[in-house]
Amino acid sequence: MALKNKSIYAILGILSLSPSSGYDIKKYSDKVLSGFWNENFGHIYPTLKMMLKDGLIEIVSTEKNQKKIKYGITEKGRQELEAWLLEETIPQPMRSEFLLKLLFSSSQPKERVINMLKNYRKLHEKNLDKYLEMQKNLEQDNQDISKERACFMKAILRRGIISGEAVIRWCDETIEELQR
Repeated sequence: MALKNKSIYAILGILSLSPSSGYDIKKYSDKVLSGFWNENFGHIYPTLKMMLKDGLIEIVSTEKNQKKIKYGITEKGRQELEAWLLEETIPQPMRSEFLLKLLFSSSQPKERVINMLKNYRKLHEKNLDKYLEMQKNLEQDNQDISKERACFMKAILRRGIISGEAVIRWCDETIEELQR
């Protein structure tokens, strides 16, 4: 079976919320999806071009001599998104360069591995802080977001918060174990 370009569905999902430019899609991806999904400009623009050709999206406005193009989802795009939402999700193996390095670090000095873990912990502390701030903002200012959508956004944030707390705890336990 050929692999589907799942970025199509991330972009369709974003465009189902409101028409957006490639820049707006990247900004939303960085702000809202970054804890579990990554999109970059080098992938967004070719995907938009392909989606436009396939009739999943349409140009809804252009600004500044057509340099900023806003795209909207078409009915065909909504149908494609809805069909994908109903498909069974196939579990994908996690890929982590950090865990791969840790697995093979037995030949490294313990201090170096502990520093690697401390840096990893700091990264997850930053992410946790970001999720907590996003949760606070969502609870305080969600006039533009329906109750149903806010419920799903909160669920994603809670998963990120709980995962972040678990990684921090795991780092602490692993560091403690290495220090013995």
